[in-house]
Amino acid sequence: MSDGPLQVTPAEIAEAVADLKRQLNAVAGTSPERIDCNAETVEQGLAKLVLGLIELIRRLLERQAIRRMEGGSLNEEQVENMGLALMKLEQKVHQLAGEFNLTPKDLNLDLGPLGKLLDD
Repeated sequence: MSDGPLQVTPAEIAEAVADLKRQLNAVAGTSPERIDCNAETVEQGLAKLVLGLIELIRRLLERQAIRRMEGGSLNEEQVENMGLALMKLEQKVHQLAGEFNLTPKDLNLDLGPLGKLLDD
């Protein structure tokens, strides 16, 4: 671990905020897939929604990590730690999806006219 806090430039913060705003605007005002609330499938529907959102956040974190790595604001140890953490998170999402009989494709929620939640 590093001795001090991570240094992030104002430009990196502005870029990350703008990217998040674009993505939020893309899904604003839509009705996502409905969760089937019968007793047998409520857990699977909820797991699909939650894991889909976690996958979206994981991909956003991954993109930000790549930007920071390419920008040179991370040392080798930080890059390694971040890479391992993101890989573990991805494995956990896939493990939990398997427990609910969901495939990675199931986690890409359909937002109707806006398309899919995640890029292919």
